[in-house]
Amino acid sequence: MSSKPTVDIVIPVLNEQAAIPVCIEALFEHLKMETRYDWRLVVVDNGSTDDTFQVTTDISKIISNVSCIKLSQRGRGRAIKTAWNKSNADVMVYMDVDLSTRLDALIPLVKSIYHGGADICVGSRLMKGSTVLGRTVGREITSRGYNLLIDLLFPNNKFSDAQCGFKAVSPKVVDKILPMIRDNEWFFDTELLLVSERNLVKIKEIPVHWTDDQDTRVKIIPTIWKDIKGLIRLRFTRQPRVL
Repeated sequence: MSSKPTVDIVIPVLNEQAAIPVCIEALFEHLKMETRYDWRLVVVDNGSTDDTFQVTTDISKIISNVSCIKLSQRGRGRAIKTAWNKSNADVMVYMDVDLSTRLDALIPLVKSIYHGGADICVGSRLMKGSTVLGRTVGREITSRGYNLLIDLLFPNNKFSDAQCGFKAVSPKVVDKILPMIRDNEWFFDTELLLVSERNLVKIKEIPVHWTDDQDTRVKIIPTIWKDIKGLIRLRFTRQPRVL
């Protein structure tokens, strides 16, 4: 058994049969010289109707530290919850399959948890030192407007970018905070951060280099409406502290 710290990288996917091999190859190429950690890659197929699961299963037969979980129901939050709850890793990461976040942020993300004392580390596209490429004016306004709304409803929050698909957590967060998260879709990220802050969990942000995915599957207007309802629920619902 390896004595190295273990890191599970979770990638939630929906109909990504073409993107999965590209993502896995890029990850392992980037990590092959990074030997301080024991890396495991967990792909969570949440409701795909293409060959995503079969493609990943075939890869897992060749690369031992790749595995795949198949879910019948959709939802990014559901996929992440499922994988993190099954994990026994020292650090649990999730990232998007499109590799929008440049991979040079991965080691700082993990080190912030395992060596830096944080329980959640999140990538931010809005803090000093970050760069964003290819983003339309409309999506930039939407993103900044959403984070401004969070600031208005939760004025003491310590994070700048709730929805960046690049986060890492400690086992304590999975054990104590994850059971309190109700959302199983896109609001999962925001709820995770706000509930963690309510419980005084240490959150760290790092700047990332982000390239916007022009082939995004996110339905912007319905997602925004669900996010707003989620913010209102958290703002006006009392929740017990668990830490």
